[in-house]
Amino acid sequence: MNSMTAKRQITLTIVYNNVAYDTNLTTQWGMSCFIQGTEKSVLFDTGSDGPILLKNMELRGIKPQNIDIVFLSHIHWDHTGGLNDLLKEHNDVEIFLPLSSPDELTSSIAEQGARFTCITKSMEICRNVHSTGEMEGMGIKEHALIIDTKDGLIVITGCAHPGVVAIAAKARELFGKEIILLFGGFHLTGMSDQEIRHIIMELQEIGVKMVGPSHCTGERAAELFKVAWKDNFTNLSLGARFELEIT
Repeated sequence: MNSMTAKRQITLTIVYNNVAYDTNLTTQWGMSCFIQGTEKSVLFDTGSDGPILLKNMELRGIKPQNIDIVFLSHIHWDHTGGLNDLLKEHNDVEIFLPLSSPDELTSSIAEQGARFTCITKSMEICRNVHSTGEMEGMGIKEHALIIDTKDGLIVITGCAHPGVVAIAAKARELFGKEIILLFGGFHLTGMSDQEIRHIIMELQEIGVKMVGPSHCTGERAAELFKVAWKDNFTNLSLGARFELEIT
């Protein structure tokens, strides 16, 4: 096969979530996803509890030493709480986190011997893996992860405090490509059906082909997303492993 058209596989494994897919793993409020198939392996967020994170990783055959990069979407405890225990096991990682992160967090990272980069604007963290840059929302700054492929973009959100539509739109603006998969926490709990359907319509207009809402999205919102995307809805809750073949 011509190397220009060779396929490669991105594997996404959800190792921390409050929504269960595999009941052999321990649910707890928060989120973490392990990404393989990119130039460097990435752990997106670390959940809220270190021992639970490490045990769930073990049950999915993931060693801390398998991680090259830790990407922290925002500073809330349910996305950073597992970091210290992870670094005790493996500190030879580079951590990317928002510039607005408190000094206590960056000082703790430095004390444990890990490297870190604070992000404010969109930047590449390894080949074809990018941060949206800090985005403001609900009184907190958050950035999302974008994997840029020839087939389109994979966009991962922690809690989408800036708004899941705003994050998707930012990804489109940065790369001018359709979004082949948008997943993570969409922060829609408590919204009316009408509000959720409007968000769904906006995401479809942006060109989101596949969705995997979980964590703080809310059960009702997830149901409406499933109705809207049908076979292009994927359950990316705790323990799920999703393989995406891309060029």
